[in-house]
Amino acid sequence: MTVKEYVSSRKEFIKNLVSQLDFEPCLAIVQVNDDPASDAYVRGKLKDSAEVGIKALHIKLDPSITEQQLLEKIDQLNNDDSVHGLIVQMPLPKQISEDKIKLAVSPKKDVDGFHPLSSFIACTPKGILNYLKSEKVEFVSKNAVVVGRSNIVGRPMAKLLLDESANVTVIHSKTSQEDKIKYLSNADIVVVAVGRKWFLDHTYNLKKDAVLVDVGINRVDGKLYGDIEPNMDVKLQTPVPGGVGLLTRLALLENLIEAATKK
Repeated sequence: MTVKEYVSSRKEFIKNLVSQLDFEPCLAIVQVNDDPASDAYVRGKLKDSAEVGIKALHIKLDPSITEQQLLEKIDQLNNDDSVHGLIVQMPLPKQISEDKIKLAVSPKKDVDGFHPLSSFIACTPKGILNYLKSEKVEFVSKNAVVVGRSNIVGRPMAKLLLDESANVTVIHSKTSQEDKIKYLSNADIVVVAVGRKWFLDHTYNLKKDAVLVDVGINRVDGKLYGDIEPNMDVKLQTPVPGGVGLLTRLALLENLIEAATKK
């Protein structure tokens, strides 16, 4: 099943679930920037929410606000029982600490999964894992390589794969080229999240039955490119666009339903 088909079927399932609830699940999206990419992400989240019957509040604040003003707004939403999930769209203006804001969101409402005590799995790794499971990808004793060690994708992805009993290696900017070649040539599952156009290309000798997950979204001359060169000679490769971005947005909906229905 393609990513689009999988996401479409899961959305139908969520829509049916929401229709049986006696209340309206609510997601609050706080945006404090004029970033075009953020605008596009927020539009996508609003569209997804409308499709499955979730109420989405888009709270756009002036980028010149103080950190304290934003913290007060988050506190207000944390204490609003009608709001089940709360996300703060990144990036934030330079006068506001990203870490402080992530910690301010209540772990019970942190449907992005960024808070260290969050009740939820970070959306991108969760979406990837669930899709691979739907495709009957095996994890136990398989060699999984995660390229990139960010707190949003790389590290939580490595943990999820470890939890599935895969043998996990994380490679990064300080890994030697010789080691990159060695680990990747032996990999059964590869997740690339480095933000570099075609970091993984046809010069690497990969297993024919490898599974490649492309998290990258790179804009070059107005076009979108992934971190992996298209049409690699492997068993499964997620596309860009139309791949991990959709899985991330789906996982956000799933986390929100979990937040709304938790007793």
